[in-house]
Amino acid sequence: MNYTTIQYGVASGIARLTLNRPERLNAFNAAMHAELRDALARAVRDGARVLVLAGAGRGFCAGQDLGERQPSPDGGRADLGESIERNYKPLVLALRALPVPTVAAVNGVAAGAGASLALACDLVVAARSASFVQAFSRIGLVPDSGATWFLPRLAGQARAAGLAMLGGRLDAATAADWGLIWRCVDDAEFPAAVDRLAAELAAGPTRALLRTREALQRAWGQPLDAQLDLERDFQRELGNTADYAEGVAAFAEKRAPRFTGG
Repeated sequence: MNYTTIQYGVASGIARLTLNRPERLNAFNAAMHAELRDALARAVRDGARVLVLAGAGRGFCAGQDLGERQPSPDGGRADLGESIERNYKPLVLALRALPVPTVAAVNGVAAGAGASLALACDLVVAARSASFVQAFSRIGLVPDSGATWFLPRLAGQARAAGLAMLGGRLDAATAADWGLIWRCVDDAEFPAAVDRLAAELAAGPTRALLRTREALQRAWGQPLDAQLDLERDFQRELGNTADYAEGVAAFAEKRAPRFTGG
């Protein structure tokens, strides 16, 4: 597939996927959805060990391009639920299940589904000038693309309600203080901070990182005894991997481990 709305490349185990409609603040259209799905599958085939998702220009993603959702001349209206079923639900689920760690590099505004896209990643790093906006209530809609699932889990019920119902702008520093994102860094340090994080994850024990993600996600839906059983099962599995053997050997030899993801 030839990409016209995104940029994609892989180097040193790091897949970089950049939303590339800067004139529209990287808002989603149908072509972008198709290209994103293709690129996510391609990153796995290309041997990536981490995915960095970013936005071109001055914003990360402004959410849905409302230009594609204008009422038809005969007065008909778009089925927004169908759009979620066909595009947003598969995208969010694909990101959550991608077999490599994912990093959202939020350089500017992340609004609506754009904010949900960022929160679907494992780690979110934001420039200090970036912001997050749950813009749905401004146009008479409910937060979607997973926002109603992510927000209360990350920020708590009261803050989630305020963000979702009032639609205000949340600055990156406050988002970090609330636990909504991993880190807020100064704008001048932002590119280097993203690069360091991506390199660290690419060099990490991929299988263990993915099991860590799975354990954290499943913890919300089961009691403590079931979670302890899950931890037992994962440790049993990971204790037989090459990365565990390498980690123990590196510790004993006082050197940095050389993980392969196996």
